[in-house]
Amino acid sequence: MEFFTKETKTALQAQEAALRLAFAPIAFQATRALRDMGLLDAISDAGQTGLTIDEVIEKVSLSRYAVRVLLEAGLGIELLIIKDNRYILTKTGYFILHDKLTRINMDFTQDICYLGMNHLQESLREGKPAGLKELGPWDTIYPGLPLLPPEIGKSWFEFDHYYSDLAFPQALPIVFENKPRKLLDIGGNTGKWTLASTAYDKDVQVTMFDLPGEIAIAQQRAKEAGVADRVSFHEANILDESLPFPSGFDAIWMSQFLDCFSEEQIVSILKRCGNALTAEGTIFILEPFWNKQRFKAAAFSLQQTSLYFTAMANGNSQMYHTDDFFKCIDDAGLQIIGEHEIGLSYTLLRCKKK
Repeated sequence: MEFFTKETKTALQAQEAALRLAFAPIAFQATRALRDMGLLDAISDAGQTGLTIDEVIEKVSLSRYAVRVLLEAGLGIELLIIKDNRYILTKTGYFILHDKLTRINMDFTQDICYLGMNHLQESLREGKPAGLKELGPWDTIYPGLPLLPPEIGKSWFEFDHYYSDLAFPQALPIVFENKPRKLLDIGGNTGKWTLASTAYDKDVQVTMFDLPGEIAIAQQRAKEAGVADRVSFHEANILDESLPFPSGFDAIWMSQFLDCFSEEQIVSILKRCGNALTAEGTIFILEPFWNKQRFKAAAFSLQQTSLYFTAMANGNSQMYHTDDFFKCIDDAGLQIIGEHEIGLSYTLLRCKKK
């Protein structure tokens, strides 16, 4: 939180930052063009020697005009510098070109969010994801995920999985410390945690709880992994409070799932989770809280991701601050008995009934 407690810019720096925001959508698309049309690659390969505009033109199938406007934009965006009429990649340009995390975030922003963000103000007024119509005719994004065109869906799933995949190896020993025999994986998506659990503990029985499209993918993956005999599936809309959860579980797992819901919905889900547990059962919640980040860029990324939920996902959820999220846990009749910082940006909470 110390990142956001004081002004750090002079007036001139603040005006520069404001102007960068004013042109941010244009700079974003220019950056994608420089990356995807080969200009950054060509200049990167030249190292500190750099390339003249004529040498860049030789390496990409673009006109002099196209190359010139992109290179000049790249100077202002600080992806490039120019020395003796030779363009050289900056550190920022290097990360745009080579950093996997940056590439995943850019592709997600372009393929999932870019058009829909034009409807952000409408979404904020209505409490509905007004931008989702740019992707498909769904009330929320989740039923539509298996139906997205492959290149669009790839951007969503890579964004969703990148962070949690790094956290899973650290989370598994914590979840299985007391050897739960029956585990409920809520919001299991394509079954990554379910498969990781069955691989980690050869005796655990896992029930995955999700929507029909996600379950169809996970069922196939469980068969391919040879664990179909230890994995069962519960197909339902978790927001339908008339449908009871399966019960008798030693552990319940939710990874980056509850941030998909409003506070009222989180409380409802957690209350039903409590009823699905055995007397000594534990609920494990893996979430990236923006106020728990070590780096300002990570907090910034989570704060902006909240607006994806607003305009594209469901209109009423976000990446939460712990104050708001922990209140939901308390209101649901649960208590936090453990807190672990793991992965790039995650907090793993262990909760029990009060």
